[in-house]
Amino acid sequence: MTAPVATVLLVFGRGVTTAGGRHALTPAGAARVSAAIDYVHAHRDAFAVAAAPLVVFSGGWAEASQGAPRPPEGHREADLMLAEALAAGLSAHAELKIECRSRSTLENLLHTVEDGLLAGHAFGPGHPLGLVSHAWHLPRIRFLARKVLGLRGAALLDVPAAGGEPAARRERALHLASRLWFLGVTDPARLLRRERAMVASLRRRATG
Repeated sequence: MTAPVATVLLVFGRGVTTAGGRHALTPAGAARVSAAIDYVHAHRDAFAVAAAPLVVFSGGWAEASQGAPRPPEGHREADLMLAEALAAGLSAHAELKIECRSRSTLENLLHTVEDGLLAGHAFGPGHPLGLVSHAWHLPRIRFLARKVLGLRGAALLDVPAAGGEPAARRERALHLASRLWFLGVTDPARLLRRERAMVASLRRRATG
């Protein structure tokens, strides 16, 4: 049996750097765009016959949790990811959309749904939603995708990026904390409130 191909991808940002007034993707963020581009090119035949191939780039400014100011319009994570994808010719194979308001992985998913970027698509084992990020990040994305999208197992397909940075040291703690703080919660507003309380708690522990 041929493994299913995800012809709808959701790409997660990994921050923006600023130097000399110029905004750029972090190396890890650029690696995630490259992973999406490589995946589409590797499966171009499937994308060519898909009813509505789509790549969504999601990310605003992850550094907001550290108090970083909002990047100017056109220079947020998703804007910069889209620019790289366009330069690589990805629009010839899929429709490209962006969500550039989010400041966390949870918000990536919530705002993607709120903005209707996945509207008209039904996901399942035969038509999975591709999640593009680093392997160390994907377990938490899957957990949150179940909360927000109601998707699990084979309805999600991992598209791991390589390079850019080593595994984030805080990721395991964030994943475990998310499972505790979000236990039994699926309402978007409650999820956001729980996330903000969780981040504040983790920050106090780190500085206490």
